[in-house]
Amino acid sequence: MATDEVLQWRERFMTSVASPLWVERLFDRLPDIVFSIKDRQGRYVSISETAAMRCDLKHRQDAIGKTAFELFPAPMAERYARQDERLFRTGKPIIDALDLTVYRDGSAGWCLSTKEPLRDGSGQIIGLACISKDLTEPSRGGFIDSAFADTIDYLLEHIDQPLRMEALARRAGLSQAQFDRRVKKIFQLSAGQYVIKARIDQATRLLRGTTLPIADIAQQSGFSDQSAFSRQFRQVTGFTPRQYRQLVQAGS
Repeated sequence: MATDEVLQWRERFMTSVASPLWVERLFDRLPDIVFSIKDRQGRYVSISETAAMRCDLKHRQDAIGKTAFELFPAPMAERYARQDERLFRTGKPIIDALDLTVYRDGSAGWCLSTKEPLRDGSGQIIGLACISKDLTEPSRGGFIDSAFADTIDYLLEHIDQPLRMEALARRAGLSQAQFDRRVKKIFQLSAGQYVIKARIDQATRLLRGTTLPIADIAQQSGFSDQSAFSRQFRQVTGFTPRQYRQLVQAGS
């Protein structure tokens, strides 16, 4: 476990880097991943070259200060704006969202997007960072459509509620077996395992970032009770929820 001295050294080092835009150059070398940073008003602060090319821009600088509505087709921009608003309102990251994207040749495909809030020194959210990875094979294989993507959105937004696989499959217009195969193809997990992963992800964020009682975290993560939550959490992570909270809070 890192000591306070080591953590302070890391903080000093990171703040001494002259420009944080080195991250653009890292993502420039990953043509199947789009990277961007936005402020609270939805204006682009930074984008990767792949993002610039997909917006048909000559230079990435042409995107700076613009919003998604100035760079993308309206349906895509509206979806991005809804995601951003939810992140800014809740303070929770957007994880594994399925988003439609348009490639350079004009064809369409799907990508897996994650958005993380960016905070200033006082803890206020000032923007977000986003990465989107192309899902070329599932897109070409017809595994993803808008109904399936909307179902994954629904699952993630209602992770604190009971979720029945037959109801999720029906929402996606699929049989349970078809729904399970699609989830496994995209996320490398069965539908049941994916729901557990989403619940554990929610729980770890709450354990790390709040002082909520563990019983409340169990409820907000969709577990029937604290006992079921503790049992599942330990099975997946090797820690009890209390041990995990002590570990991450001691290292922060």
